[in-house]
Amino acid sequence: MPLTKTITRHVTNPRKIAQFSAAIGVLLFFLFIVITLLLLWHQRARNHDRLASETQNYVIHSLTELRQTLAPLLSVTTLSCPAVNSTLTQKAAFAGNIRAILLVSDNIAFCSSATGAMQVAVSRLSPDTQTSHASDIQLLADTPMVPGKPAIALWLKGPGAQGSGVLTTLNINLTDYLLMAATQQEVSGMAIVAGNNALTTWQRRVISVKDLPASPLKTIAIPGYDMTLQLYGKTLPAKDINLILLAGLLLGLLGGSGCFLLMTLKIKPGKEILLGIKRGEFHVEYQPVVEVSTGKAVGLEALLRWTHPTEGPISPDTFISYAEGKNMIIPLTRHLFQLVARDAHKFRHAVPAGVSLGLNLSPKHLIDAGFIQDVKNWLASMPVNHFSYIFEITERTMVEKNNADEVFDWIHQQGIRIAIDDFGTGHSALIYLEQFKFDYLKIDRGFVQSIGLQTVTSPVLDTVLTLGRTLNLRTVAEGVETQQQVRWLLQHGVTYMQGFYFSRPRTVSQLIEYFNEERARGPVSLPANDCLEA
Repeated sequence: MPLTKTITRHVTNPRKIAQFSAAIGVLLFFLFIVITLLLLWHQRARNHDRLASETQNYVIHSLTELRQTLAPLLSVTTLSCPAVNSTLTQKAAFAGNIRAILLVSDNIAFCSSATGAMQVAVSRLSPDTQTSHASDIQLLADTPMVPGKPAIALWLKGPGAQGSGVLTTLNINLTDYLLMAATQQEVSGMAIVAGNNALTTWQRRVISVKDLPASPLKTIAIPGYDMTLQLYGKTLPAKDINLILLAGLLLGLLGGSGCFLLMTLKIKPGKEILLGIKRGEFHVEYQPVVEVSTGKAVGLEALLRWTHPTEGPISPDTFISYAEGKNMIIPLTRHLFQLVARDAHKFRHAVPAGVSLGLNLSPKHLIDAGFIQDVKNWLASMPVNHFSYIFEITERTMVEKNNADEVFDWIHQQGIRIAIDDFGTGHSALIYLEQFKFDYLKIDRGFVQSIGLQTVTSPVLDTVLTLGRTLNLRTVAEGVETQQQVRWLLQHGVTYMQGFYFSRPRTVSQLIEYFNEERARGPVSLPANDCLEA
């Protein structure tokens, strides 16, 4: 797996970020849906109330004007039809939507603005009209003069005898109501209800109230009349809900994607390393380096470790290589200096004087303008005259020539020795040995692991050791794990060894215990150097 993917998997954990971002997206989706639906519901309810009020006022105003027009006729119900016919005709002509005005006496319509004199019972013209009431309003399927077209029958009782008054038939024009309702797209229909009958916008004939749909959107009562207007539709039609769901989905996707992007940028590995330093997630473990000639631990290699709070231990190869790629290696090395200085004061009483401390340095740090000051600060913070120091530089990331000679000379002037680490794993090993002055040559564990195996790297190890002797470099074999490897390395003149065969990397407390045990038992007993080559 590429390092970028590994560090991303270990440190930023895209799956968790993705899960969190998805949760944010879902939360935004539901919040948007709930809030939008509530706001829309509230707004629609207010609109319906306003529509109901406007419609109610319109009907009341129309009926009031009509009553004012008809009021003078209530006093002429005792006159003969010829005496008032012209008046009726004039009133009907100048009042809108009137089909006919009928004068009634003793429940008999005797004069009509449309036909003149007549003798027809009110119960025949409008069966449900209650002439005993001061006013009454009913729906008619049609009228004799205009068959097949519904009408409204308005009754106004006169001041005279019982059953006397004015009965007016009105054309029903739903256009005005529909225009008012059209401002509310969710209103799909309207019904005029009078008594037990109703007239709807979707069925242009009088029907029974029982045939109306249940649960109207809004019911508008007309005060003073047995009449209501009912609005039908849905506060939240399917079209609106679909649009809201679509908008919520888009918002959720954008929010979740934005959250993922921001978190990925904010918690990228480089910044996570700085956070790890700040939160104290790094620590140093120390692996003893054993001198072959004495069997004693004469050196320690400081190995930086990172324990992430959620991901656990992160592979050093992963975070160090990635830190170099993201220009975070210098802050990380400075932190290593601080940790080693802190630890050194803790274990100095257990570690013999003169033991070397080896630290891995990045070539990028060597050529940094602040490198020399960083080293000075570190040396000043270490126990005085107790340890010797080795800087290990990995061959596969070796520094360019540039001013490296001056830096190497300055390092040697401070009494610090230099080792080329993981020798043989890069591409220009011999060139580096010619260009720079090294004190140690550290053999990569990959070559050590090939001992006793017929692999392509086995002959290379012989060549590396021969080169070390030729250049008068002390050699350190890394990753020694078996007795066979120890014997082979002894036979081939390796100067120092380190690996699990001698000790695993140890924490400060474990390191103190190691040296106490060594002091008690004596040096490590190495196999006799008298075996044949493996």
